[in-house]
Amino acid sequence: MKNKIFMYLFIFTLLIVVFQYVNSKKILEDSSKRIEVLRVNNESMKDSLTTLNDELSDLSLFDLRYNQDAKDYFYNKQLDTEALIPFLKNELYKLNETDGEHPLIPFAASEGRKLQFNTIKMLNHRWIVADFSDGQFWGELLIQYFITPEQNVDFEVLDYLLYTR
Repeated sequence: MKNKIFMYLFIFTLLIVVFQYVNSKKILEDSSKRIEVLRVNNESMKDSLTTLNDELSDLSLFDLRYNQDAKDYFYNKQLDTEALIPFLKNELYKLNETDGEHPLIPFAASEGRKLQFNTIKMLNHRWIVADFSDGQFWGELLIQYFITPEQNVDFEVLDYLLYTR
């Protein structure tokens, strides 16, 4: 009788060990497959990041914050670019608040609306690109700006476009 109990216990233990082995093997194989998929995804993400970094470095060439020659221009005039960029943007945004037609945007707004600047990008020490909209029509302006000796800003529209529908 005792031998039968030991035999049943041995068989039961053997079944548990076999079950654990098979289960662990499946888990290990599944983990290996997932690791390989993640490795491939990681490589593809690295390639995408490299491409994105290249594109961003190209874009930074046309940004006053990263254009050392334009910064030197303002430095020689004893102007702080860190304070100048927000000042110039605020001056353009203030033009959104004028009554009647916008002084820089050469288009009429659609019925009951007002054209105003949405985004402003400082390219260098002379040019600004700004997009505008009234909610129905969109366009862009290339603006040239000058800082007078009295620390005032004069804006001049060089070119513009209105997107068609």
